[in-house]
Amino acid sequence: MAGAKSKSEDHGGRPLSRPIVLTDVSVRFGQQVALDDISVTVRPGRSVAIIGPNGSGKTTLLNLVAGLQEPTDGSVSAPTNAVFGYVSQHASQPQWLPLTARDVIRMGRYRDRGLLGRFNDHDRSVIQSVAARLEVVDLLDRSFGDLSGGQRQRVRIAQALAMEPNVLVLDEPITGLDIPSQQIILDLIEQQTARSTAVVITTHHLDEARHCDEVLLVSGHLVATGPPGDVLTVENLRLAFGDRLLGDHSHHNHSHEMLLVDDHGHNHDH
Repeated sequence: MAGAKSKSEDHGGRPLSRPIVLTDVSVRFGQQVALDDISVTVRPGRSVAIIGPNGSGKTTLLNLVAGLQEPTDGSVSAPTNAVFGYVSQHASQPQWLPLTARDVIRMGRYRDRGLLGRFNDHDRSVIQSVAARLEVVDLLDRSFGDLSGGQRQRVRIAQALAMEPNVLVLDEPITGLDIPSQQIILDLIEQQTARSTAVVITTHHLDEARHCDEVLLVSGHLVATGPPGDVLTVENLRLAFGDRLLGDHSHHNHSHEMLLVDDHGHNHDH
């Protein structure tokens, strides 16, 4: 697990001046209703997991929070000081480009520095800090395209952290990753909320959702919202997933966990 960092390494933006609030939002794509009448509040220092079956609107809801999608109906209100660090499911850097892992992380500083701006000591300190937190320091001079799926994902999250965001938005961050990378990323989510960052993730892993402070269970609409223990019940999961629930099995400290069977095709290590 990633250890705690010293105060000098504690880079990050100022906390949100107020929550991000989605009120009665709906999204339609032509005749298709992706989300219907959802209200959500994202608070500083809280982690929120969006979980639901494929096609349930998870990524659409994530994009609404991040300001990347406009609602068809309803409203999204975000504070003016919101700085979003967004990591999508698929790598945005073409693997054939001759980029090192360091180059990819440096891109996270372009918001402040610009493409041609000269990097200062603070920029270099941020890059080194986030690389250490994602345990990719030894990868910085390697070609990004030569890294494993888990390594690439950690570099991409380090790039998002290099922006010093106060809202970290991750679309299925651990899907298909090796166990060590999964653990590093789950630890990071807890570290970021401790630094007053708001963290919003999509997932189809129950354990990943349980790591978060709040869970939004969606299936085109909001099935349930609240703490993981209140939301991730057999009854609620059946409402959202239907026959994609396989049954009870023992898992870690949870004696009766439902196994989700979803036709999920994303895998970082393919």
